[in-house]
Amino acid sequence: MHTRNVTLSIPDDLLRRLKIIAAKQDKSVSGMLTEALRQIADEADGYAEARRQMLKDLQKGYNLGTHGKISWTRDDLHER
Repeated sequence: MHTRNVTLSIPDDLLRRLKIIAAKQDKSVSGMLTEALRQIADEADGYAEARRQMLKDLQKGYNLGTHGKISWTRDDLHER
């Protein structure tokens, strides 16, 4: 896979903490960031697909078994 270098500005204290975490996990900071960013992108793609599918379902509609006729009134539903 082709990669590109990107310059990031990260506070010194955060970078120090990330280096420690990366060393404990036998990874590089770059590898950890790539993994985290990939997860964000994958979640966003999943959300977009789920949204598309839900909108498609809403256009089609759902069979609620009423055959398009409502046999109750609002008062029936909200009896007190």
